[in-house]
Amino acid sequence: MAITTLDAKTALLVIDLQQGIAAYPTAHPIGDIVTKAGALADAFRNHGLPVVLVVAAGRAPGRTEQVRGRAAFPAGFTDLLPELNRQPQDHTVTKWTPGAFTNTDLEAHLKVREVTQVVIAGVSTSNGVEASARHAYELGFNVTLAVDAMTDLNPEAHANSIARIFPKLGETGTCQEIIGVLERRA
Repeated sequence: MAITTLDAKTALLVIDLQQGIAAYPTAHPIGDIVTKAGALADAFRNHGLPVVLVVAAGRAPGRTEQVRGRAAFPAGFTDLLPELNRQPQDHTVTKWTPGAFTNTDLEAHLKVREVTQVVIAGVSTSNGVEASARHAYELGFNVTLAVDAMTDLNPEAHANSIARIFPKLGETGTCQEIIGVLERRA
């Protein structure tokens, strides 16, 4: 369902837009994704709404069929991209699993602020973004996904999440549509 409204207490979650992940080859140019996510973050800040910047600092320990390196991430891997214009009031979450809620303070941070809805952007659509959206939905948050401010390493996985998974979890919209809804609420 296309975006219809944003709750009075909506937070923006920006997933894994960090130095190490920005170096990966993605389905859509990462510069465009970061620019759009930065514009969303600025709009949320301008409306006094919370911005949460999530970084991946590790991987879940379980076995998978996909070969993954177990070496520590290099220095600077978790540094947020400067285009996000991190501000002192932004909350940063460091995660060790695909989703931003598992074993982090994210749910508590949002509940203390009485947040009822989250808008999600970032990388990767079929992993960090989708895992965070699923968990937010299960926790009872209204979910909106900024579909032009996300990408994936795999174009087919990206398309599948947007077309088949996200409509089950919430509403979708472009950054401009989301910012437009914010502006109309003011």
